[in-house]
Amino acid sequence: MTTPHEGPGGHTVIGVAAGSVNLREADHLIRHLADVLDLPAATVACTHLVRTTARPRTAVSFALPDAEAATAAWDRLLARLSPEVTTGPGGAGLDSAGLAGAGLDGAGAALGPDAHGPAEEARSATAAAAEHTLRSGGRAVLYPGADALTGTVALADLLARTAIDQVVLVGAPPATDGDGPDPHIAVRTRDHVRPQWRDGRLVLDLTPAPGGTLAPFEVPNPTPCCADHP
Repeated sequence: MTTPHEGPGGHTVIGVAAGSVNLREADHLIRHLADVLDLPAATVACTHLVRTTARPRTAVSFALPDAEAATAAWDRLLARLSPEVTTGPGGAGLDSAGLAGAGLDGAGAALGPDAHGPAEEARSATAAAAEHTLRSGGRAVLYPGADALTGTVALADLLARTAIDQVVLVGAPPATDGDGPDPHIAVRTRDHVRPQWRDGRLVLDLTPAPGGTLAPFEVPNPTPCCADHP
């Protein structure tokens, strides 16, 4: 049985809203938090357009591999969001310096029924976590295998080596079983591959590219986020 903040497969989802106004800012926030919170490699991190507040914003979410990892990440996050030194797990002293410059002043966070921060940001964080928990929406930035999607890869390898469940050719009729793109076709990743949760599956939209290849429908704008991140 899962708790209210666990999604399918026992993943436990944390939402964070820090006033990000576009996808690039949200991507940067995800990578920064993944680094400073030392999130496990199996974490799936997504962006979410939240329209339930007075001002639409982009929030982020992190699905951790188990409840223990989620609790540890939540404790570290709250300690760093606090303006004062807070006692972390095991009595260790944690402070907010690690998130200096990350644009987290007034940020909200949510894990299940627990929420932190200003009401509007906390609501946005809760909405992002809920969408990711249901796997009904969310644009994935970090997911298993994402680091390997650089340069050009075969479609079969993209599907076999990452958490992406399905690809869809934008503008093409829905594919039936065995009637999708040639698994050997090359995919030009542009080092920017952002699948989305749809009906419980992580789906990547592709579009035709030069030379009979395919490429992700989402184009890096203006360049891939956070070139300084591995």
